[in-house]
Amino acid sequence: MTMYAKSITLAPWGSAFITGEHLNCLRLTVTDLILLFASAAWAHGDAKKLAYTTDSNGDFCGQKNTRNEKKNNLFYFNILKCASPTVLTSFQCPTRQFCVSVCPDRFLTFIDVQKKHRVDRSSWEYYRQYCKPVLKRCFPDLSTINGILALKNRTTFIDGTGSTRNIADLQKAVGVFTGSFPDIFNPYVCISLPFSGLFLAMISSLVFLWFLKYTAGTILWFFVFGVVIVILYGIWICYREYKRLLSKPGTGDTFYEIGFHSDLRVYLQLRQTWLAFTIMLCILEVCILLAILFLRKRIQIAVALLKEGSRTIGYIPCSLLYPLVTFFLISICISYWIVIAVFLATSGKAVFKVLNVGTNCKYANETCDPQTFYSTNISKECPGAGCHFAFYGGKSIFYEYILIFQIFNAFVFLWLVNFSIALGQCTLAGAFASYYWAFQKPKDIPSHPLSASFGCALRYHTGSLAFGSLILTIVQILRVMLEYLNHKLKDSKSKSAKFILCCFKCCFWCLEKVLKFINRNAYIMIAIYGENFCTAARNAFTLIMRNVVRVAVLDKVTEFLLCMGKLLISTSMGILGFLFFTKKLPVTPPTLNYYWVPLLMIIFGSYLIAHGFFSVFAMCVDTLFLCFCKYLQDLPFLLSGQIFFGGVYANVRFSLAPKSHRARPSIASFYPKNVS
Repeated sequence: MTMYAKSITLAPWGSAFITGEHLNCLRLTVTDLILLFASAAWAHGDAKKLAYTTDSNGDFCGQKNTRNEKKNNLFYFNILKCASPTVLTSFQCPTRQFCVSVCPDRFLTFIDVQKKHRVDRSSWEYYRQYCKPVLKRCFPDLSTINGILALKNRTTFIDGTGSTRNIADLQKAVGVFTGSFPDIFNPYVCISLPFSGLFLAMISSLVFLWFLKYTAGTILWFFVFGVVIVILYGIWICYREYKRLLSKPGTGDTFYEIGFHSDLRVYLQLRQTWLAFTIMLCILEVCILLAILFLRKRIQIAVALLKEGSRTIGYIPCSLLYPLVTFFLISICISYWIVIAVFLATSGKAVFKVLNVGTNCKYANETCDPQTFYSTNISKECPGAGCHFAFYGGKSIFYEYILIFQIFNAFVFLWLVNFSIALGQCTLAGAFASYYWAFQKPKDIPSHPLSASFGCALRYHTGSLAFGSLILTIVQILRVMLEYLNHKLKDSKSKSAKFILCCFKCCFWCLEKVLKFINRNAYIMIAIYGENFCTAARNAFTLIMRNVVRVAVLDKVTEFLLCMGKLLISTSMGILGFLFFTKKLPVTPPTLNYYWVPLLMIIFGSYLIAHGFFSVFAMCVDTLFLCFCKYLQDLPFLLSGQIFFGGVYANVRFSLAPKSHRARPSIASFYPKNVS
C-alpha cells in the first residue's frame, strides 16, 4: 500500500501576534543592549579593588608602582576593636589599618604595648611580625609552646564573661572545620573516591532507565496495590481500636466536651477519634479504588509511554549527555553575572567615614576627608575617632544608578539561564520527536538527531526561545522584588500589608509554575512544527486541555517513578560509601579525619547525576506524549489499539497551513513526503 502525506508546515507568520521579524529584531536589540551594558560596567569598574586589600587611606596593598608595592598584607593596629558592634553596620573595623610586608608573630593588645613602652621603648619591635596572613590580612595564629597550645605567646584568654579559658577550648570548637580541610584537599578524597562513586551512580541510572522498559508497569501497579493494602490494614487497626474502646468506660466523650488539649494522647483515648480515622480511611480507600477503576486505561497509556521513553533513550543514548551542555551554558551565565556584578560594585570612588568605638560621637558614620580630618573639630569632639576607608561609592553619575544596573544585571542573568534551559528542552524535544515520527525505526531516524536538532534550534528558534524565557524572567524578577519587600516588612506591625504581600507571593509562585509548564510544552511544539512561541503555546495548551486527565496521570506516574529512582540511587550510593568507610567491605579505605566529607560528596553527586539523567527521560516522555496527543487529534480514524507507537501510520501528518506561507524547518523536514 502506498500512502501520500505531506511534511508538517507551519502556522502562518502573518496571523501571529508576534512575527518572526519581530523576534529577530528583539534578539538583536537585546544582544546589543547586553553588550553595551557589559562594556559600560567594564569601563567604570575596577576589579583590583577586590583583588587587593585597602588601608585606611584608601590605597591598595601590594599594587605595583605605588608605595605599598612590597606590602601585600593588611595589618589592624588594634584587632580587638574589630569586635565592636559598629562593624555590623559599617562593615569596617574601627581601627587604623595599614599595609605591611610581613605579619608580626606576637599577640599583644594596645594596652599591653603602652605599658611596655613606658618601661622599654624597644618593645616596639612587636610590629616586625605578628601573626600569619589569611586572605592577605593579619590574623592571630594558633600554635604550640612546649607542647601547650597557645595563641603565639598567650595560652589563655578571657571568654567575655570574666572567666579565664584555655586556648584548647577554642581549638576544640574549630577542630571539626580545620580537621576536614585536609580531607577536602586530599586528591584521593576529592577526585578518586567521588569519581568512583559518581561512576557507579551513572551506571545505576542507566540500568534503572533500561529496566523501566520491562518493569515500569510492574513497579507502578505494585505500589498502587501496596497503598490499597496499607489503607485496608489501617482501616482494620482503627476499627479494632474503636471496638476495644466501646467496652471501656469514660471513652464516649466527644471532642466538644473534651475541648483543646496540648497532649494529643488524650484524644487517642476517645472512641470518636478512632471512628473518625476509620471513616476517613474508608473514604480515601473508595476514592483510590474508583480512581483505579476509571483511570486504568490512562494509567496503561502512561506506562506504555514510560516504556517507549526507555526505548527511545536506547536509540538516542547521546541525549543523556546533553545536561553537560546545559551545565556548561549555565556556568557561563553565572560567570558573566559575577564579573559584571563585581565591576558594578567597584565602579565608585573611595568613600571615607568617621569610625569610632564609642557611641557618643555625633559625627559617627559621616563622610570625611582623610587629608583634612585632623584639622577639623571632629577629632577634638570625638577622641579616638578616625577617618577610615569605608567602601567604593561616591557621587558619580554612573554610581547613582548602580541599584538599577544591578537589578538589570540580575534580570539578564535569569534571562540567560532560562534561555539555556529552553534551548536544552527544545533540542531534546526535536531529537525525541524524530524517533516518534520515524516510519521504520531506526532506519528513518537521522544519523545525528541530537546535533541536528541543536543546530535547528540555534538557527531558527532562538527568537521564540528568548521570548518564552523573557516572559518567565519577568515573573521571576517580580518574585525577587516581593521577597525584598517581605524582608523590609518583616518587622512591620501592619498585618494587612503582610497578608496582601503573602497573597501576591503565592499568586506569582503559582504563575511561575504555570508558565514553566506552558513554556516546556511550547518548546516541544516549536521543535516539532517550527511554530513561533505564541502559536506553539496556544496549540500546546489546547492540546493539553483536551487531554487534561491523561496529562495529570502521566505527570504523577512519571514523577513518582523518577523520584523513587533518585532516592534509590542516592541512598544506595550512600549506604555503599558508608560500608566502605566503616571497613564493612573487603576493601581498605583511606585514613581520614572525617569520612562524612567524601560521603556527602558522593551522595550529593549521585543525586545530581540521577537528576540529570532522569530530567532527560522526563523530557522524552513529555515529547512522546504530545506527539501521541497530536496524532490522536489529527488522525483518529487511523488509530488502533496497537499502533500509537511505531506503527505503520505513525508518520502520516497533514499540513496545518497553506504552502504559500513562509516556514522555518522543523523536525518533520528530516523525512520523505511519500511513504510506501
